[in-house]
Amino acid sequence: MLAEVRNRALDPLYDLPQAFDRLLYVNDVIFDPIDAAQLLLSTNRGTNGKANYLAACAIDFINPFKFYDTYASRDLEGYSMGVPFYPWFSSAGHARSRRDVLAESDAVRVKSCWGGMVAFDAQYFQGRKTDSNGKPQNKTVVRFRSSDETYWEASECCLIHADLAVAANRVSLDRDAGIYVNPYIRTAYDESTYGWLPYVRRPEYLFAYAQAFVNWIAGLPFSNPRRKHRPGQHVNQWVWDDMATPTQSVTTLAQGAWSNITRIAKPGGFCGLRQLAVMTNRPSGPRWTLLDVPSLPAGASEK
Repeated sequence: MLAEVRNRALDPLYDLPQAFDRLLYVNDVIFDPIDAAQLLLSTNRGTNGKANYLAACAIDFINPFKFYDTYASRDLEGYSMGVPFYPWFSSAGHARSRRDVLAESDAVRVKSCWGGMVAFDAQYFQGRKTDSNGKPQNKTVVRFRSSDETYWEASECCLIHADLAVAANRVSLDRDAGIYVNPYIRTAYDESTYGWLPYVRRPEYLFAYAQAFVNWIAGLPFSNPRRKHRPGQHVNQWVWDDMATPTQSVTTLAQGAWSNITRIAKPGGFCGLRQLAVMTNRPSGPRWTLLDVPSLPAGASEK
């Protein structure tokens, strides 16, 4: 649903004769317009004075200490986030994203992000539906999408960055993909939280050691068997099938089965987690929840 809503917002870009430099998405957040301009025009600014990025994200807060968009964010190596207070990222792998934050960079290298406000290089979102003769154009443009696999969920806000990296031919495991978080640009989901952000920001560097310790206690980042999958690579995956017929490679469960299959990896394997996200239709509180995944067969692994 959210992927469709975000794509409808892109519809006006179809068939427009003029080209645009930047595309800005803003959630239902409190923000400073000057910050929006800084995100658009100053993030990873080069020697020519121009910002250089495929995508540049703010940091959003659900309370004065807690970073919100962990579901959409992944560090430079595709690891999920650490405990969601400064410096937000974990020490897994080479910890380049975490080290960028601690170095006070305004262009923290990541695989994906959102942060309540994100600026994109607009050229990858524009393309005419038809040519001058009314024939469909073959030019590929990036659009939001969702995961089509049961018990494998990924945010549309993460998958768009994976697809953007493919479109720009910047796919790699741990190198700069041109996608950045700007920690100096901060948004919040209520006025009280936004008002506290300048005060919490002053001592936050002191949180780093505590955050690293809590990451270790909590076992963060979460394990993701598809983190290293490259688009187009032949991979072994366990896929849940509600209609599966039991065979030697299938473990039957109450309402479906796990099938062990080989297929071509899609972009954004690092975005996913073994979960099932469902809408709750609650009048208040969280509007969605995560359902537990049925147990994988003993010794199951993906390659």
